[in-house]
Amino acid sequence: MAIALAIVTSFIKVVHLPMGGSITLFSMFFITLIGYWYGPAFGILAGVAYGLLQLIVDPYILSVPQLLIDYPFSFGALGLSGFFSQKKHGLIKGYLTGIAGRYFFAVISGAVFFGMYAADFNMSPLTYSLAYNGIYIGAEGAITVVVLLIPAVSKALGQIKAQAVA
Repeated sequence: MAIALAIVTSFIKVVHLPMGGSITLFSMFFITLIGYWYGPAFGILAGVAYGLLQLIVDPYILSVPQLLIDYPFSFGALGLSGFFSQKKHGLIKGYLTGIAGRYFFAVISGAVFFGMYAADFNMSPLTYSLAYNGIYIGAEGAITVVVLLIPAVSKALGQIKAQAVA
């Protein structure tokens, strides 16, 4: 169900960047939620599955290594949220860790495979990739964290987790 919600929300694009990446409404959250509820193995598996679905739905392919980094590795990293499933404030810590993992892979891909665009902005490939990927991953992350900090949302998600893992 969470993967389906992630796919649906990935179509709600607030901003779509020209060379891939979009600010969506909570699409990364639903994958990190699986990790938070069921642990890192299920979270990473769900992230990889989501990445493969994104590859089918909205592909941007230059090469096989880029495909692997941008889809299964990048989205699989969202499942790192599972390492915080039993921690205080684990949902937010896990979410931030998951999107940091996704950001890591997106930056590698950007610097290696899309670095040629950096010269257009008078930047190094790494700086360009840090900025480009930081825009959409950081913006969606900030919006999601603000929503998660609303007490009613946090409480409701806690109750859903108790039912989901029971």
